[in-house]
Amino acid sequence: MRRSLRPAPAPAPKPIHILLADDHWVVRAGLHALLDRDANLRVVGEAATGEEAVKQTRALKPDVVLMDLVMPGIGGLEAVRRIAALHVGTKILVLSGYLQEDRLLEVLAAGASGFVNKGSPAENLTRAIRTVAQNEVFLDPSAAKMLVEHQKQPRARGTGAVNRLSVREREVLGLTAEGYSSTEIGKLLRLSPKSVDTYRARVMDKLGLKHRSELVRFALRAGLLKNE
Repeated sequence: MRRSLRPAPAPAPKPIHILLADDHWVVRAGLHALLDRDANLRVVGEAATGEEAVKQTRALKPDVVLMDLVMPGIGGLEAVRRIAALHVGTKILVLSGYLQEDRLLEVLAAGASGFVNKGSPAENLTRAIRTVAQNEVFLDPSAAKMLVEHQKQPRARGTGAVNRLSVREREVLGLTAEGYSSTEIGKLLRLSPKSVDTYRARVMDKLGLKHRSELVRFALRAGLLKNE
């Protein structure tokens, strides 16, 4: 009697290889534990600085880099640019607690494929990873709303001047406008207070400002912080 042939089972999907880039080991450990629950997601490396993220991407060629923007060294945004310039097929998903409109536009222009808020549910993060791994764009609802509002409103005065500033200068400007001291900014950005003062002086010189209060008004006009 002729035996019926059963179709061979479909091969298991290839796991998505992920590189975690965040300067806080507790955050990396938490993300690692979360992603390990999914058999189709595999963390293959970690990085604590922007430079390490670029180096690890070049060596490991992960499918997705999960990138924090506030990183020591060259910073997350510059790391996004350099990773995108490697052209190794790696997709970049930015994971951040808060993102201003101008920075979101910069992140996407630099080569990131998506943005997820750190406060999002776990399933939102895993869905975002799968989405960008499939060469698509994923935006957290808050980021999508921000882009919609950007299209509705005219560009804020001062935005053109912001483009003359380096990434680090913008970070110092934003944190200064939010009321952080040089010491506090230094701790956040891994800089000495003297370096923070130097960056602030460069910002004021480039923008033609003389007083810190002018920095706050400029940051508000340029959309670098919320007007509570």
